[in-house]
Amino acid sequence: MKVTPEHNERIAKMTFASVYPHYVTKVEKKDRTKEELHQVITWLTGYDEAKIQEAIDGKLNFKEFFDKAALNPNAHLIKGVICGYRIEEIDNSLTKQVRYLDKLVDELARGRKMEKILRTETA
Repeated sequence: MKVTPEHNERIAKMTFASVYPHYVTKVEKKDRTKEELHQVITWLTGYDEAKIQEAIDGKLNFKEFFDKAALNPNAHLIKGVICGYRIEEIDNSLTKQVRYLDKLVDELARGRKMEKILRTETA
């Protein structure tokens, strides 16, 4: 699927707070924990518990959320298809970052081992 400028704009304006409860529900339905979800978010963004809560309380949109994040240098190792889009082919950096997060949450919910989700160069 081709990512359109309208799609990129819609993603940029979406708030982290609006999506976060869906992430929690998705992982908890599969017997994973909110703590594991936060570990994944922290790995990708550098946010600690307080920053995650600030992003929720402040209703940061995804543009603001990722502008304030320190993206993990191994984030480029996140590959595959999520929501019908091949991550490696997304050319908008913000949309790619949001899909990175979606992919990590999906892998967590599917029961993938944490050491595989939190990628390193050797993984």
